[in-house]
Amino acid sequence: MSSNRSLRATLGNLGMIAALLLVAFLLLRLHLGESWWLASPLPTQWWSALITTAIYAACFALWWRVRPRKEEASNNGEPPVLVVWASQTGFAQQLAERTAESLRAAGHTTRLRALDQVDTALLGSSRKALFIASTTGEGDPPDHALAFLSRVMTQPAALSQLHYAVLALGDRTYDQFCAFGHQLDDWLREHGAQPLFDTVDVDNADPDALRHWQQLLGQLGGTVADVPDWSAPAYQPWRLQERQALNPGSVGGTVFHLKLHPTEGALPNWQAGDIAEIGPHHSADAVAQWMQANRFAVTALLPDGRSLREVLAVSYLPEQIASGDITALNAALKPLPHREYSIASMPSEGTLQLMLRRQLRPDGTPGLASGWLCDFTSPGDAIDLRLRSNRNFHPPQNDAPLILIGNGTGIAGLRAHLQARIDAGAHRNWLLFGERNVAHDFHFGDELQQWLRDGGIEHLDAVFSRDDGPFHHVQDALAAHAQRLREWVEQGATILVCGSLQGMAPAVDAVIVQALGAEAHEALRIAGRYRRDVY
Repeated sequence: MSSNRSLRATLGNLGMIAALLLVAFLLLRLHLGESWWLASPLPTQWWSALITTAIYAACFALWWRVRPRKEEASNNGEPPVLVVWASQTGFAQQLAERTAESLRAAGHTTRLRALDQVDTALLGSSRKALFIASTTGEGDPPDHALAFLSRVMTQPAALSQLHYAVLALGDRTYDQFCAFGHQLDDWLREHGAQPLFDTVDVDNADPDALRHWQQLLGQLGGTVADVPDWSAPAYQPWRLQERQALNPGSVGGTVFHLKLHPTEGALPNWQAGDIAEIGPHHSADAVAQWMQANRFAVTALLPDGRSLREVLAVSYLPEQIASGDITALNAALKPLPHREYSIASMPSEGTLQLMLRRQLRPDGTPGLASGWLCDFTSPGDAIDLRLRSNRNFHPPQNDAPLILIGNGTGIAGLRAHLQARIDAGAHRNWLLFGERNVAHDFHFGDELQQWLRDGGIEHLDAVFSRDDGPFHHVQDALAAHAQRLREWVEQGATILVCGSLQGMAPAVDAVIVQALGAEAHEALRIAGRYRRDVY
């Protein structure tokens, strides 16, 4: 399918180039004057006809490039993923093309459209849509997007079937940062569309935010997260100090608690809510087996002098390569993508702590990053790590109450917030946390209960779905305490949600809307008092 698409694109490019070159050649000859025409063996009217034909050919080739195409349905019958761009300088269009390419590499079919080519019928026939939207000047949309604003956004639309996400591009030096992206997000929400994840703001092509967007694309399913990073993180060397399984005997996947420290120097600073970007490695056995199967010596070097074995450890292992052809292999190598994990600790604790669940592939083997961190490393081993600021999930002022809601490994990011608040003497904290069984899955349970006894947490609602209890899910506990939720919000509370995008996050969102009303819910979101880090 992708090869046919590439062939059509190539033929369209070649046809347009050839036609334009012919037009340029003929117009140049025409410029040489009547003497050349008289010397030509062809009649003048023939040359006129040839020029006219070439111009039509160029126009046809251009039309062929931009024509609306009949979209293919995906294997499961779902409509293609709609990828839409609104661009003033062309950067948003480039990102949309990269987004569509990543989705296609994962097996999705896509529709790629400029925003002015989108109408309510197209939105209504789509199930998933991704919008890459630039903001120009003081909060203005790109020029070509004005047609969408006047033709579509002024009309009623029923979009409850649409799940969407927005990548908002802007410049933080302007007051109306990413305003058009947020305007688009607001309009989609108001007409019933459901966000796949919260809007990602990009300040001046910030590569951190773009890597985060690429990571979030993996939530659409398939293997988008295994596409090489658009821009590789600049990792620093860290070391694994300690690793412990938190839930032995659990019916769920094993959850590990990791402690790390820089290889050299002091621990850097970070804020609660920030992210650790990890550079995964293949296991030593996997690299050795690949090298042996493809007849490369363990001591082999790449043309630039790097160890082939070390480079393979952090690269995709090509499925097809000529045995022993080091030059072809060097050209084919692509770096493995990063993985993102919420930081579970604060610098005051002396280590950077992570919490992750071992993921398994369909064949039962561990996933790339979780396998590396949970199975193939030992205390003392080097870990490639980079800190990423996550402004959208930073804490509120310490004088405001804080409501923390999460499930599963989402407790990691929430624990960092609690530690930061307790360090600052801010004790108006309410934690709602959900997992499977209290006997195996109450992560950091002893510590949380001690904080409750010491007054660091004002309310703790721990819910376990497999146990007998008044609530099965965290959203049930929140609904039961709707009056407390209203009171805390009236007192200025911020709500932070961390954990599962599927199930928990939308269910919690629905409870907040029901308890507070749609208008108050929207006001919280606009004021930055309702934030989510969901995956």
